[in-house]
Amino acid sequence: MDYYKLLGVEKSATPEEIKKAYRKLALKYHPDRNKDNKEAEEQFKKISEAYAVLSDKEKRQQYDSFGSAGFQQRYSQEDIFRNADLGDILREFGINFGGGRTTFRSGGSGGSIFDEMFHQPGATGRSSQGFQDFRQQQPVKGNDLSLELPITLLDVLTGTEKTISLGRGAAAEKVSVRIPAGIETGKKLRVSGKGSPSPMGGPPGDLYLLIRVEPHPTFTREGADLSMDLQIPYSSAVFGAEVEVPTLDGKQLKVKVPPGCQPQAKLRLRKQGLPESPGGARGDLLVKIVVAVPKTLSEEQRELVNSLKESGL
Repeated sequence: MDYYKLLGVEKSATPEEIKKAYRKLALKYHPDRNKDNKEAEEQFKKISEAYAVLSDKEKRQQYDSFGSAGFQQRYSQEDIFRNADLGDILREFGINFGGGRTTFRSGGSGGSIFDEMFHQPGATGRSSQGFQDFRQQQPVKGNDLSLELPITLLDVLTGTEKTISLGRGAAAEKVSVRIPAGIETGKKLRVSGKGSPSPMGGPPGDLYLLIRVEPHPTFTREGADLSMDLQIPYSSAVFGAEVEVPTLDGKQLKVKVPPGCQPQAKLRLRKQGLPESPGGARGDLLVKIVVAVPKTLSEEQRELVNSLKESGL
């Protein structure tokens, strides 16, 4: 349970920002405003728990240090709410729904809305059994795991399935993950229930895979398009030529270079790029013309080039 997310605040939030966020949510989910609404009641419990921790300097430090799972191992529900007078903040902001159900007590006589939520009508103080019942209703989820997953540009073109080995103590678990076509670097794939096990008997966390598309020796990605350099001799640029262009999926396409083609000119091969999405339309392949300049010449070639030079070419 991420207390910061529950209250909708950043980890750097000030006590006043946390207090303001809780007040707003308490107004929204308070049971007196949501009669017979179990979902609102459960949410009210959660945000009250989050505020009880984040409004207490020591508890907040422990939560930030050990994380959600580690904190839950060290603090019982009774510990979390001890000395937390949540009714004080509600009264401070003038919340009074009547019926004697608006106060949160950490002790003393009489019932409270908090007692009622934990099945403790008319209780004096807190029943540890009530908190145990709540813990049974709200099992702690295990921590999420994050891993980087490198894939090839060809994987992006076709989509693929990868098998990942996850260490589980002395053993290893194999997890198969479907990689959709068209995916980009930086995207995350979520594998439900493949994170860390819960220390409290709750559901395991999730596994998040951060995609990294590895560079290709020939092709560069530009969104759904691919680009590549194609070297041709000077004569082909002058007179035009038919050349072969490789594609990412291993084909060789014949392409006509027009006469007088300029260096850095681009030829577009339609639908030879990457899919925009699984099953979506493919982008194009952009072929940039690079006129090759030889580093060495034979004597005959040197004479020919000199002749061209003398003629103004």
